[in-house]
Parts: sequence; C-alpha cells; structure tokens
Amino acid sequence: MNRKIALITGATAGIGHETAILLAQNNYNLILTGRRKERLDSLKTKLELDFGCQTLLLNFDIRIRKSTENALNSVPDEWKAIDVLINNAGLAAGLGPVNSADVDDWDTMIDTNVKGLLYVTRIVSPWMVERQSGHIINLSSIAGKEAYPNGSVYCGTKHAVAAITKAMRIELMPQGIKVSSIAPGAVDTEFSLVRFRGDREKADQVYKGFSPLVAKDIAETILFVITRPAHVNIDDLLIMPTNQASARDFNRK
Repeated sequence: MNRKIALITGATAGIGHETAILLAQNNYNLILTGRRKERLDSLKTKLELDFGCQTLLLNFDIRIRKSTENALNSVPDEWKAIDVLINNAGLAAGLGPVNSADVDDWDTMIDTNVKGLLYVTRIVSPWMVERQSGHIINLSSIAGKEAYPNGSVYCGTKHAVAAITKAMRIELMPQGIKVSSIAPGAVDTEFSLVRFRGDREKADQVYKGFSPLVAKDIAETILFVITRPAHVNIDDLLIMPTNQASARDFNRK
C-alpha cells in the first residue's frame, strides 16, 4: 500500500465518521470499526468512490473482548502496518447521582470507554512495536480533567483514559511510538442523544444558547496532531468552544 493506514474505532457517527472522511482526503487507507454495519457499509462506499480510499470494515462491539480479539486478529497482514490508531469509540449513558444512577449504564461506560480502548490497544500496539513506529490517539474529554455532578462514572472513565494515555506514552516512548490525548469540550454529535436515550429535546438543551464544537473540528485537530514532524509529539490537547470555559461554565445567550 502506498498510503498510510489508520484504524478508527467508533467510525459510524460523529467524530469517528468525520475523521474517516478527512483522513481519506489526506491519503490514508482506513480500518473502520463500529457496531452499525449499515453505516459502515455506507461510509466505505463514500470513501472509496470519492477519495479512492481502500477501506477494511470490522463490525463488532468493543465492549466484548472476544469479539474485539476475533475481529482484529482477522486483519490481513498487509493491513497490520497501522500508522495511526484512533481510539475514538466512547459514550455517556445517563445523567444522575451515584445513589440512584443505573448500574447498567455504569457497566456500559466502563466497558466501552476504558476496557474497549484497552482491548483494541493491546492487540494493535504490538504491531507498532514490531515496526518501531506508530501513533496512538486516545479521545478523552473535558470530563477527564474535571468532575461534575451526576456524571461521576463518565468522568471517572475519562480520567482513566487520561491516566492510561500518560502511562502509555512513557511505556511506548522507547519503541518510537507517539501517544496523544485529545480532550474536547462540548461537541454537537450524537453524544447527548445517546446519553438521554434518544430524547431529542433534552439533547438539544445541552447546546442551547452557544455555538458548540462540531465533529469536524475534532477531526481537523486529529489530523494536525498526526501530521507533526517525527520529533514532535503533542501529549495532551484540550479543545473547547469559545463560549465554554470549564465542564460547567458556559456563556449562553
């Protein structure tokens, strides 16, 4: 393959979807993962027709360790020379205090945001180590830097991503592998719609009165980070809407 290869988890919507399009435009071939097969198929068609991008689809749920292992271990050898791993898949489920939150929501967030990221990285990183080259991007959040009420477990998972990323950076540095964390503030994607179980009115209230980030903003940030010179690693990048100054402080008009 003449193009570099990137693997993007959670590519069926939002940041993952927009990152796939932008990297295809910038001469990457892509391994795309997600749970919604029809969306993966549609994205593959677009990328191949519009940008001549070779695309390998892996349809599985990263919460399930065996499915993740089976899917990634099925990758042909010529696709294992992955230059960039983007651990994008993640979600928030529910918004409530620790004394009454749904424990199933906790399991979903921990299994997706923390364990899923680790399952994927555990398989892909040895391929990078073998080549002494690669870049791992972990999508964190402002919630990985601050905690807010009714989001204790979501914040906990993103704090975990931040700590894991820091340790990975130290562990993989001798192997020539870059590791970066990108932590967005409010991004208008399916994030809030998923958190509120499809309640569009509640989801829209999150972004009411100010201009949030959009998925393309984060995709462009990812492209910037992975195209720095070989001697430059951006360890940790926080990106916020102009009218958001913390996890809870907004200038709404």
